[in-house]
Amino acid sequence: MSLAVGIEDFVQALVAGLLVGAVYGLMCVGLGLIFGVMRVVNFAQGDFLMLGMYFSLYTVGALGALAVFGPGAAPVAAALLAGPVLFVGGWLLHRLLLGRVTGTRAIGGGHDAQLILTLGIALVLENGGLIAFGSTPQAVHTPLSWSAWHLPLVSAHFGEVFVNKARGIACLVSVLVGAALYWFISRARLGKALRAAADNPEAATYMGIAVDRAHGIAFGIGTGVTAIAGGLVATFYPFQPYVGFDFVIIMYAGVVLGGMGSILGAFWGGMTIGLVQQLSTLALPLQLQNAAIFVVFLLVVQLRPQGLFGRNVERA
Repeated sequence: MSLAVGIEDFVQALVAGLLVGAVYGLMCVGLGLIFGVMRVVNFAQGDFLMLGMYFSLYTVGALGALAVFGPGAAPVAAALLAGPVLFVGGWLLHRLLLGRVTGTRAIGGGHDAQLILTLGIALVLENGGLIAFGSTPQAVHTPLSWSAWHLPLVSAHFGEVFVNKARGIACLVSVLVGAALYWFISRARLGKALRAAADNPEAATYMGIAVDRAHGIAFGIGTGVTAIAGGLVATFYPFQPYVGFDFVIIMYAGVVLGGMGSILGAFWGGMTIGLVQQLSTLALPLQLQNAAIFVVFLLVVQLRPQGLFGRNVERA
């Protein structure tokens, strides 16, 4: 292999890793927010991603029938609409079920009850999805998936890089949504209340903050953000009702890599996983991508147990 071809392959894999990693980062942010505020290990997070995918699929069909958006913009609009819809679903789920085993209204059972409940929710969503949507793999069809931007490298001698338009737009939307959420958590009054409820629930209660309400909002936001990521992934990744299991492992790995309880860290953890996944294809077969991810995961945990952005840097 010549030097020019090697450089072109490396840059292509690097760009692909950045594009995929940004969407992974948005997934991880949703899970990281829920854990950071509520300290709940949510096994159903991957299934909220799945619901975002199916919501986007059917919404694109409805928008297409109404000719509201063009074929390129409709999937992005559908993914963004999945956020507020799944926010309401997540908030209701917390109010009816999760609130009974978390926060100040917890009946008892501790983390065991939370784990069992979220696992049960995951099983219900997966099997309910199988009944409602069927087992046939689906995808959100958009002309952007079959077209790309051609970016020349430093000189024509090194060739050019292809940037898939669907992944490029998904990356841009993921960064914007992640940045907006980071600003909300850091600067907005409600975001500060969520941080206070995460840092010290008892003190937050004395300051007049409704901790249970904060937990419900955090769970709804985390669910909605992950649903947006699901809608974006659906434009370039086929899915079925059990697809959440494929991604929930990536989410947890990204959250731990970034640092438990860190919003910024969760995003960079997901970005790291995307980069490792794509760059590993230069030396490893496709089947060993996940193995490369967990090698890096174990190295980071060994060298920096608190993650890239540990709790001492930021807490959501």
